[in-house]
Amino acid sequence: MIDPGTVTALTIVGAVVGLDFVSFPQAMLSRPLVAASLGGAICGDLGIGLLLGVLLECFALETMPFGASRYPEWGPASVAAGALAAIPGDRELAARMLPFAVLAGLGAAMIGGLTLVWLRRINLSVAGRYREELAAGDASAVIAVHRMGMVVDFGRAGAVTALFVLTLLPIREVLQDRLDTVDGVTSAAVVGVIAVGVAGSAVWKVVHTAKGFAWYVLAGLAAGLLMTLTT
Repeated sequence: MIDPGTVTALTIVGAVVGLDFVSFPQAMLSRPLVAASLGGAICGDLGIGLLLGVLLECFALETMPFGASRYPEWGPASVAAGALAAIPGDRELAARMLPFAVLAGLGAAMIGGLTLVWLRRINLSVAGRYREELAAGDASAVIAVHRMGMVVDFGRAGAVTALFVLTLLPIREVLQDRLDTVDGVTSAAVVGVIAVGVAGSAVWKVVHTAKGFAWYVLAGLAAGLLMTLTT
């Protein structure tokens, strides 16, 4: 049984991180590392939400959100995926659930990206109503268009998050009874290797043409390893 209060909390958080992605305030709240952690925390397991966020972040590194290009939306998808992976009191079962949660997060991010295209079309329609005022440099028209865009984006992200949560959490209830034969360590290791491979490819694509890139990559790996060993 899905708790209405939990769904409401996840929906609000998803709306906020969705708004952050483009409209306001672009404070990195929409990154999977943050959004999945929040989803996991709301459902009672911050740790597994954080782990899932790290995995999804590896995939999100491939996203280059420039201009009007089409790309996945990670915020609401990560909130829902973090909620999906969080199974309080049973870390072994949560580890078994990780591959499905990552897959669900990837699929949800693609769907969320499609809704961003619709959002742009709505924003264009709204801006068209203020065409003359905007052309004249009317500040009040600019503010009105921006406010309308934020309201629509907030509602869109909240609706998308609620859809993901209401779809994925019932599926989790079904899967929990069918994962007894899966080893949690192996499950987490497999999805971790895949995620790191994708992240490595994304980093390589960005830096391989830079002078001395190998040293920067090695320095980053050394710093990450040092932080891992000292925490």
